[in-house]
Amino acid sequence: MALAYLDKMIADGYGRSVTVGAFSTPVGGGTILDLDQPHQAVGIPEGHVIRPIYLSASLFAGIRTADADETELLVSLDSLALWTGDGTSTAENVSNLNSNKDKGSACRVGSAFTANMTTTPRNGGAAAAPVLDLELYHFAEVADQAGTAANVAYRMRNPLYQPDYPVWAEGPATLFVHIGGTVAVTALTAVQWVEAPSDIMRKYMKGEL
Repeated sequence: MALAYLDKMIADGYGRSVTVGAFSTPVGGGTILDLDQPHQAVGIPEGHVIRPIYLSASLFAGIRTADADETELLVSLDSLALWTGDGTSTAENVSNLNSNKDKGSACRVGSAFTANMTTTPRNGGAAAAPVLDLELYHFAEVADQAGTAANVAYRMRNPLYQPDYPVWAEGPATLFVHIGGTVAVTALTAVQWVEAPSDIMRKYMKGEL
């Protein structure tokens, strides 16, 4: 994280964090990435900005039985539309990155979607499937069994997204984390961001706060 003012914002209580999965119990179980049923969604309301600064994941893939079986994680943004809470998901209670501050967020955060969700465009159009027009990070691992499953070597899959210059995500917009693969994948994830009303974020950028 190269932008020093973000560290000050965290100290001032504008940092947020949410963990999906708990202790040794990962969440998920789907196969191919499902656009309408993400692992996690962060709905950013109009007038607010978030800057995603960190994502860590532990991916747990099922047994691979063929060459080219794969495991994927995608971090992306629907930059023009807001998730307003539809679909079936788990509502997440967002923590503050300053442990002396209360929990909570201006954003709506859900995880482990099991029914289709939509996003609503800022131009007043009808709600529809998300459009992932800004891809931030894509992790993929492909199996190579050298012709037989007995040759498979298993290892830890811990993708990390920690940008030096995080995207300026101004609402209405939605941040997504998707997981999947050709075999069932579950995951433990931690996502962190800085959030504020857009005018406050700009004042921090200019050194006025």
